[in-house]
Amino acid sequence: MQTKYAIRQLVEKALNIKKLTPEIENEINYELTALGYISDVDYEALELLMAEMDAGRIQLVATS
Repeated sequence: MQTKYAIRQLVEKALNIKKLTPEIENEINYELTALGYISDVDYEALELLMAEMDAGRIQLVATS
């Protein structure tokens, strides 16, 4: 993906479809590994994603 705040964009995608798909999760992991660090913006986005998942508003989709 290689754009500024790519993780935030991936989180937005998950929030929009109300699902964390394996593809989105893999892209987030790839970005974290490739960057080696996490920006404040991306960190806040991941916190929001986790809060939404804990509240049951985002569904974790299993691999098929």
